Amino acid sequence: MQKESIILGVSGLIIGFLLGVLVGGKTMGGNVSSVPSPAQNAAPMVNPADLNARIAEMEKVVAQDPKNVQAWVALGNDYFDANNPQKSVQAYDKALALNPNDPNVLTDQGVMFRALGFFDKALANFEKANKLNPQHLQSLYNMGIVQAVDMKQPSKARPIFEKVAQMGGSSELGNQAREMLQQLPR
Repeated sequence: MQKESIILGVSGLIIGFLLGVLVGGKTMGGNVSSVPSPAQNAAPMVNPADLNARIAEMEKVVAQDPKNVQAWVALGNDYFDANNPQKSVQAYDKALALNPNDPNVLTDQGVMFRALGFFDKALANFEKANKLNPQHLQSLYNMGIVQAVDMKQPSKARPIFEKVAQMGGSSELGNQAREMLQQLPR
């Protein structure tokens, strides 16, 4: 029994790490990874029981106060961390219905659209976020990822990554953009 628990625990850590690298976290900063990803910072390891409890609590909060933007965002973030992109998109929809001009929520929802394979919707979210705030490098970087990786349009991705590299300077996101530029075909 203990051997099974150890194997299960190690498997969970590996899966969690891979999900963190591939899917990422929320729009609080940049993600350093050689895997092309629109992700933000990788979410810290969260105990699934704690995450489920937070989700249950936020579901109660939004049921009682459906105009609570921050609760909808928190619920979307928790679904994001639980790797439930469909529910995350829905919670972010509720938040955006109340506050449609939040580039961070638009970007997070775009990441979840990408996880669902809705690349056009993801791109539209990233473009809107960047239009609202041209300094929002994460949304710009994510546009480049969708163009390069998902839509297979490196010629459209190149100027985006060049802009992120220039604007991002020596930041993690600027460095990631330079790495992506090196990987793009000429």
